[in-house]
This record gives sequence, C-alpha cells and structure tokens, in this order.
Amino acid sequence: MTGASTVGPNPAEGGPPRLDSGLLILVGVMVLGGMMSYLDATIVNVGISTLAGEFDASLGTIEWVTTGYLLAVALAIPLTGWAMARFGARRLWLLGLSLFLAGSLLCAVAWNAPSLIAFRILQGLGGGTIDPVMMTVVAGAAGPARIGRVMGLISIPITLGPVLGPIVGGLLLENLSWQWMFLLNVPFAVAAIVLAVLVLPADPPRGDAAAPLDTLGVLLLCPGFAAIVFALSRAGSDGFRGAPVLVGLLLGATLFAGYVAHALGTAATPLLDLRLFVSRGFTASVTIMLLVGGGLFALLFLLPLYYQQVHGHTVLASGLLVAPLGVGAMIGMPLAGSLADRIGARLLVPTGALLVALGALAFTRSDAGTSQALLTPAQFAVGLGLGLVGAPTMGSVYRTVPVDAVAGATGAVFILNQIGASLGVAVVALILQGGGAHATPTVGSFGNAFWWPVAAGLVVFAAGFLLPGRPATAGTAAATAVAADTTATPTDPEPVSPTT
Repeated sequence: MTGASTVGPNPAEGGPPRLDSGLLILVGVMVLGGMMSYLDATIVNVGISTLAGEFDASLGTIEWVTTGYLLAVALAIPLTGWAMARFGARRLWLLGLSLFLAGSLLCAVAWNAPSLIAFRILQGLGGGTIDPVMMTVVAGAAGPARIGRVMGLISIPITLGPVLGPIVGGLLLENLSWQWMFLLNVPFAVAAIVLAVLVLPADPPRGDAAAPLDTLGVLLLCPGFAAIVFALSRAGSDGFRGAPVLVGLLLGATLFAGYVAHALGTAATPLLDLRLFVSRGFTASVTIMLLVGGGLFALLFLLPLYYQQVHGHTVLASGLLVAPLGVGAMIGMPLAGSLADRIGARLLVPTGALLVALGALAFTRSDAGTSQALLTPAQFAVGLGLGLVGAPTMGSVYRTVPVDAVAGATGAVFILNQIGASLGVAVVALILQGGGAHATPTVGSFGNAFWWPVAAGLVVFAAGFLLPGRPATAGTAAATAVAADTTATPTDPEPVSPTT
C-alpha cells in the first residue's frame, strides 16, 4: 500500500523474506503514533479521581472524560476504512495525529469538566483513526510473507501502552500537575507528525474511482457500535439491569441487525464487508481478538485493583507490580511474530492461550498472604501467552483476506476488539461487586473475577486450531496463489479470498 519497502531477498532458499530497512523504519514511525494513543488512555484512567477533585465534579460526571473518548473512538473506527480509500492513508494518518495533538493541548487548558469532556471527544476522534491506519499501512507494506514478524513488532504498543500507563500516570500525578497527563502527548505527537511527513510516501492519485460513502451503513454501524460501547462501559458500575445499559444494548443490537441486513443486501460497497466472515480463518482470527481484548483489559483493570485493595499497595507500586505482564508480552510478541512466518499460528496461539489461562488461574486462589514470588511469574506467563496469541492472530487476519480488503478487515478487528475490551471490564467489575450485592470488592470476589480471563484463555485455546496453518514459503507462493480457489489441506494456508 505504502510503497515504503520492497520484499528483500530470502535469507535461505524457501525461507521468509527479510525485513528490510525501509519497512523497519516505517514500522518504527507508525509504532510511535500507536503507542501514544494506548498510553494516553490508561494514564487518564489512573487520574480520574484526581480530575474529579480538580474540577469539583462528581465521579459520574468526570467518568465521561473516559466514556466520551471511547464513544468518539467508536464513531471514528468504522469510517476509517472508507476514509483511507477516499483520501489516502498518509493524509488520514496525519489528520488523526493532528486531531490527537490538538485535543491533548486543549485538554491541558480545560477550565471545567464539560470543556475537558469535549476536548477528550476531539482527542478520541483522532485516536480512533490512528490504530486502524497503522495496522493497514504496515500490513500492506509487509505483505503476507512478512506479516507475522511485523505484527510482532507493531503489537508491542497495543500491550505495553496499557501496562505502562498506570506506572507513568502514577509518576506524573505524584510529582506534577494533572495537566501533564495530556501535555505528555505533545512531543510524541509532534515527532510522529514530522517523521510521517518525512517517511510515508505520498498517497497515489485517487481520481473519481473511489467508492462513495455508504451513508446508510454509517447511520447504522457507527451509532450502533457507540451504543454497545456506552452500555458496556456503564455496565461495570450499574450492572446489566440498569436502564441506560439495557437501552444501550437494545439500541446497539437493533442497529447492528439493521446493518447486517443492509450490508448483505446492498449492491454497492458496504462500510464494512461482512462477507469477510465467510472465511473460517478470518472469523476465528477476529473472534480471538475479541477475546484477547476482553481478557487483556479485564486483567489490566483487575490487577492494579487487586494489588491496591488486597495487598494494600499504592497506585504507583501497583502499576510497577503489573510490569511483568508487559515484559512477558514484549518478549512474546516479536518471538511469536517470527515463528508465525515459519510455522503458522495454529501451534502458537493454543500454546499462548494455555499460558494465559494457567497464569490467571494462579490469581483465582490468591489472597493477601500469597507470595509475590508466585504472582510475578504468573503475570509474566500471562504476558508471554498474550504475545504468543496476539501477533500470530493479527497476522492470520491479513493472510485470510485479499489486499483490497485489508482496511475493512482492520476495521472489523478493532470494532470487535473494542467491544471485547468493554465487555471484559464490565463483566469483571460486576463480579467484583457480587452482581450488585456489595459496592466494595472482597478478596473472594477478586478470586471469582480472575476466572473470566481463565475462561477466555480456554476458548482461545480451542479457537486457535481453526487458524491457518504453516504459511507458504517464497518458493511456493506462486503455486499457492494459483491454487487459491481450491480447498485447503489441514497444513496449507487458507486461500486468500473473502469466500474461503
């Protein structure tokens, strides 16, 4: 897509092509922007109580600093695929970074809670475009033969951002004013914009051939996605029986159903092509990403609370104690990405899912007296397992769709991943409250909540066997392309077609 790199020579006959310098530079530039949005989201979450005190606002009001951001992201993600096709990936990347930069600066000068919420919505519109564009551009530049290794690199900010956020947020709030939660983004955003201008190639001329906007699809999918995210974000505190939650879920489900009927019945290009889900490998991949979102963000919500309320640690200490999860993921993702280009995802993902389940299982029986010597290796195992699952699964997404469907596939992944993350946090928050029986979590409720990531890991274990097998080597790529309309054998990659 970008033209930033070319496929380098194989290190050995039949081996995967190398990652040349042009591609690595492109990955580095995109990771800088992607890391910023994930880091910011968790830093702000840590500072919600601080913001409530600064603006003399109720917790219910100040929570819209997070909820408004999430809703803006939900509105932006479905539009990103069409906007890339219409305006070009480079233009949209620069627009997303610029909106995020402007939103960050405005948040730092907010004078009351409503102004802060409004500026966070602007920031969310930028953040919602950054990650899908990053994935689409890098996937197009890497190509199927290198996608596993590249996803191993590009997935690092997705995991490290949420892990590092509580640590950075704790340090900022202990030593600086609340404005620095947002000002921290400024140098990263400026650097990302400058480097993008220098590195990203110009968008090719689009002419008049770009597909028109699926207006009805926008009116159905974007608010439907936002309604689901809103309902799930409220379910964590209100439970699933609260009126706003029930209305949001009903509205979202109705709009989603309307979109399904529209997308399958229209002769024009839909906003999100649901025919991609006919592919078994693609469906398994996005299902796993939904569960990864639910398991990862549930753990990142649970673990700091567990260390604070069960073990009595401070916010900063709790953030530091969660760091082994990030270290495990940082090791696992590049390793799994490299292996995925050689042996495929079908072996790696079940292995990683078992590590996640076993690591989370250690917390189901833990209490205030449980030694950190047990909990730290358990967290490391969870992080390593998430690395083994995430990078190969994302690589499988792009191996199971044609090149011109990459943007739409990315939108589907991020929509389901975001729903999974919201659902995971809502479920564990409800479990911590004993289904509404008590407002303050008990030691026993923490043990019950950790069964959620255990269950997610076991489902991913089973779904992993539906992913594509060993990728075709460079020497057999041409033969694979010719045979793309035939039935794949159990050890072959799935044909690259939306109707596999």
